[in-house]
Amino acid sequence: MKQRQLSVAITIALGWAVGPSVVHAAAAVAQDAPAAKAVQPAVPPRSAVTNLETIKVTARRYQETLQDVPIAVTAFTARSLYDQNVQDLSDLQGKVPNLQIYAARGSNTTLTAYIRGIGQGDPTWGFDPAVGIYLDDVYLARPQGALLDVFDVERIEVLRGPQGTLYGKNTIGGAIKYISRPLPLKAEGSVDVTLGTHGEKDVKASYGNASADGVWRMRAAAATLHNDGYGHDLLTGSENSNTDTNAARVTVGFFPNARFNVQFEVDGLSDHSNPRGAQRLIVNKFDPARTPPLANPFDTQSGMPPVNLTNMHGAALTLHYTPEGNWEYKSITAYRGSGTNTNIDFDTLPQSVADVNATYHDHQFSQEFQALYDNGDKLHGVMGLYYFDGAASGRIKNVFLGFPPYTALGYATYASTGGSMDTRSVAAYADYSYQFDPRWSLDLGARLTHETKTALIQNYAYPDPGFATPSATLADFRGSTSSNNLSPKVTLGYKASDQVNLYATVSTGYHSGGYNIRANCALIPQSCQPIKDEKVVAYELGSKMSFFDGKLMMNTALFHTIYSDIQLSVFTSYTQPNGQQGFFGNFTNAGKGHVDGFEEEFAWQPAATWTLSGNVAYLHTKYTQFLNGGVNVASSQKFTNAPKWSGGLTLWKHFPLADGGEVVARLNASYQTKVYPETTLSELIAQPGYGLVNAGLIWRTGGPWTFSLQGSNLTNKVYRTTGYNIGVLGIITGFDGPPRMVTASALYRFQ
Repeated sequence: MKQRQLSVAITIALGWAVGPSVVHAAAAVAQDAPAAKAVQPAVPPRSAVTNLETIKVTARRYQETLQDVPIAVTAFTARSLYDQNVQDLSDLQGKVPNLQIYAARGSNTTLTAYIRGIGQGDPTWGFDPAVGIYLDDVYLARPQGALLDVFDVERIEVLRGPQGTLYGKNTIGGAIKYISRPLPLKAEGSVDVTLGTHGEKDVKASYGNASADGVWRMRAAAATLHNDGYGHDLLTGSENSNTDTNAARVTVGFFPNARFNVQFEVDGLSDHSNPRGAQRLIVNKFDPARTPPLANPFDTQSGMPPVNLTNMHGAALTLHYTPEGNWEYKSITAYRGSGTNTNIDFDTLPQSVADVNATYHDHQFSQEFQALYDNGDKLHGVMGLYYFDGAASGRIKNVFLGFPPYTALGYATYASTGGSMDTRSVAAYADYSYQFDPRWSLDLGARLTHETKTALIQNYAYPDPGFATPSATLADFRGSTSSNNLSPKVTLGYKASDQVNLYATVSTGYHSGGYNIRANCALIPQSCQPIKDEKVVAYELGSKMSFFDGKLMMNTALFHTIYSDIQLSVFTSYTQPNGQQGFFGNFTNAGKGHVDGFEEEFAWQPAATWTLSGNVAYLHTKYTQFLNGGVNVASSQKFTNAPKWSGGLTLWKHFPLADGGEVVARLNASYQTKVYPETTLSELIAQPGYGLVNAGLIWRTGGPWTFSLQGSNLTNKVYRTTGYNIGVLGIITGFDGPPRMVTASALYRFQ
């Protein structure tokens, strides 16, 4: 009785910490509960709908239930992802507290991700993401192609807050883990066909099998995704924001006995989509025709060919050995590479006010050894060694004011950004949890990393758009910088009852520095100096609670993050010797700040066939130091991609059918307050508070067939995700999220 009273008291205290809105707001994690169960046609017991404890996660590198892990983590199973119409990682927006995730500016498969106001919006080869993306435990170093399409997936986990101890560099915002389906012991597979508005035509298929003795196993999956886009280039008629993407993954496994196995996985992605449409938000002052903004935010009048190609490939070899005793050993050897060729028409006009062609190439090799220990009683954890060797390079050709009358007046500028960034990183880590009392546990961890970045930067000005013989050197140098980082973590856990787990954590992480690949040493010498690593220290209090036999579950996190040496990518203007205005993309350590916040996820089953689930998140971000020309302008600056309030609410209704099937209905609403998506804080690009409405209807026949009808952004809300503000060229453009989409799918599973 006392334990129940304590649990209820904690719930009330945490709920009133943010007011009654906790009870009435937020989004999507609850449907993970039925997803965690096997897909059985029978009517689920009352507690099954919200029993999140059945979801197994590997946030700490070993398997444990979601409710036991002392980390703010949201997990989605394959069934949950299907029911919530998650087609790629950007569809997690609104379903995970304090997550901002979308396609980067003009691309369809390049990722921009922020968690708790921390991320990196510049996708060029010199800058690393601050939210780590992992595909089957392999780190994806570059954002190109990282907006992964969801097919043949077992689970997606989103870890919030710095993950420096277990996941290393570039996870100061958090980490997103994509786990594909395991190898089967018998023949199984699926085919999923989707048709919808805007010419949506998608096919996803998978097949797995094993030898009779189970020694050899395999799995193959593929997806081909196509739609006609949401707008057009009005000059050429080509599609904007369309999808033309193909992806595949093949895994082969050798399981000679119960203690040892080898798995080899290869995957690839080819994205031939056209660029996303961007809307001019003002009349460009350099446009002789003074063309007004177009009504459709996805239409353009571009003078550039619609080139936006991305190819990505990878391979991984995983060895797993479990000898007798308390240890398990794992080795992950991986190689990945990608290439991108894209045209970016900043002005979206026929005139070359700002036309850019960019090509990127990268490859990476990584090796990780893990040793996991579990004595079956009070001590378990993992230690490991990690090695990373990567190289990224590219060339960006810039044409500014490259059309009459500006060419005749001598105002035209032709410049290129080129070079490479090589990264070599070595790390050792350990993280162990010890239960020193039936109710108390202590988790201690640390990661030591040594990293070296070597840059070749070659930036030139040219007299004409041939980009053949430079007329001036802006930067031509090699540089190397090394850093050492220790990222410790300590967590104290308290099991107040069988239904209430509490924890307090201090965690750290760092975001890799390097060099600005757009540096202009001739006019801004300091732009060629090394960029320091970002660092964070986060303090977090959390609870994971279950009440009324699992019918109500609440996961709560309160956090305070200290953020230092903040890296920002900004367009910097300057005056050239001839008096003409110029600009370049500067990248600098702006200063210091802090992030305070609250997150609540809940799932409630008021009746046997009804579920109400949601999340609500609050962020308070503030710069304490922001140096601009040696002057601290922190009071006038704001964090990007950090809405003060965000969340969503999902209502589920299950209709059991007599033949063992069921119909599931879903109604979802999400909302977030005003957000600034880019560093200039343009009010024209800023997105005021807005909400989206989504719905779905899923019919599981009780046999191999499942049919679904899904709708997203049903009110056809126009909302901005990001944009460009280049004041010296009169450019302010915005990129919007997808309009209303309605799709119908037929899924066939066999086994």
